[in-house]
Amino acid sequence: MELEDYKAITEGLLFAAGEEGLTKKKLTQLLELSSKDLDNLLNEMIEEYKERDRGLTLMDSQGTLHLTTKPEHASYYKRLLDSPGSTRLSQAALETLAIIAYQQPITRVEVDDLRGVKSDRAIQTLVNRGLIEEKGRKDAIGRPILYGTTKDFLIYFGLTSIDELPPLSELKQGEEEEGEADLFFEKFTEDPFADE
Repeated sequence: MELEDYKAITEGLLFAAGEEGLTKKKLTQLLELSSKDLDNLLNEMIEEYKERDRGLTLMDSQGTLHLTTKPEHASYYKRLLDSPGSTRLSQAALETLAIIAYQQPITRVEVDDLRGVKSDRAIQTLVNRGLIEEKGRKDAIGRPILYGTTKDFLIYFGLTSIDELPPLSELKQGEEEEGEADLFFEKFTEDPFADE
């Protein structure tokens, strides 16, 4: 395999790893490269990311590599975060929001278990949109963050408390119950930021 192929694969792996990043040791295993070859590869990538036409950079944080945005473009990222959401919530975000609304307070790992897939990005999107927030820490190993819905969530959905959520039966889902759930999810698919 050529160097350019390794660079592309490394970039994809770092992107897929997201906030968790990857250690050099893990990268050498995944790419089946020696430490020296990986260092040469990473040094080339770092130099390429320094070019003006690149919006990303490679960051080494205590031995873990991350693909991140360039600090000099921070003002633009701030504008993005400060601007009202211009897109609807993804299906993953909707599922995650429903789980958190009905099971709160709940940890990310518990959400992952219920969904059967990772929910990191969906949770971050919901936090950024102000629909969920940290509600403390669970008294367990690692003290994971507990998430719950916000006042903005209640206001948007016209609820005075979380107790007003439509009931969802785990044992049977008659047409009436499904109808209530459909109405609830239909409200979720509307963009809470469209009119802002």
